[in-house]
Amino acid sequence: MPPIARREFLKTSLLTGAAVSLATHVSAATKGGAERSRANPQAPGIIDTNVNLFNWPFRKLKYSDTTALVRKLKKHHVIEAWAGSFEALLHKDINGVNERLAAECREKGEGLLRPFGTVNLAWPDWEEDVRRCHEVFKMPGVRIYPGYQPFDLSHADLPKLVAITQERGLLLQIVFGLEDPRVHHPLIKVANVTVDPLVPILKKLPQARVELLHFSGNAAGTDLQQLMTQTSTTIDFSHWEGNGGIGRMIGTAPGSTAARIPVERVMFGSHAPYFPLETAILKLIESPASSAQLLAMMQGNARRLLPPA
Repeated sequence: MPPIARREFLKTSLLTGAAVSLATHVSAATKGGAERSRANPQAPGIIDTNVNLFNWPFRKLKYSDTTALVRKLKKHHVIEAWAGSFEALLHKDINGVNERLAAECREKGEGLLRPFGTVNLAWPDWEEDVRRCHEVFKMPGVRIYPGYQPFDLSHADLPKLVAITQERGLLLQIVFGLEDPRVHHPLIKVANVTVDPLVPILKKLPQARVELLHFSGNAAGTDLQQLMTQTSTTIDFSHWEGNGGIGRMIGTAPGSTAARIPVERVMFGSHAPYFPLETAILKLIESPASSAQLLAMMQGNARRLLPPA
């Protein structure tokens, strides 16, 4: 299909609530999206794979209140959001973090939020936290924050964590660089986290489901190439900056000769509420892509990775 012109898509975008031209293609997407389209054919829904609840430790965010965040997500036709917790960054009581997240999603999520608990490989008995996330809190996956949590991807227990999530059928989300290091609080020394140690682990555990959040790769693109050619990792686009950033990554931008990332491995991720939700939507609008590609990134790829609850 030919790319959708930016002006045409703006007229029928999610921001206006009248995406009629895209809705005709929802039937070719996943079951969840098709059901949404039949219910409201003018609003193909989004699955946002990267949001966090509660307070960012270093400044007040506009949508740190869960009720306000859910209202914002619904306004822009987000039909499902995978939610971690900002408390996971600095709290040592990990079970308390996960318990509060599960309760918040259940009580205030209005059926939209799916909680992703956390484990901290630097603390003892993290395996029990994985078990409780899965068996007690009924979470579909867990999320780790290397760099903020005091470990990186060379940690000796990371292969064990990947193996456990594979065995339990959980999705493992790995979060990179939540904040630009130039605006870090001076007392916070967040180590630079590289993806290199992850590649051999995933090669040994090919059935593990892993998504990288807020990741764009190094300047040379070598780590991204390794991930795409040697693993089945998926990546959200919350950290892809610049005009036409998505188009450059999936190979649809003018002058592109090849995709750096297959479109079927690209996930919608807003990094809300740290980033405005509209930022992620505008990235879709201003990047050349067919309606099928847009729908894949909006919901189809996420639904294949994580079926409905």
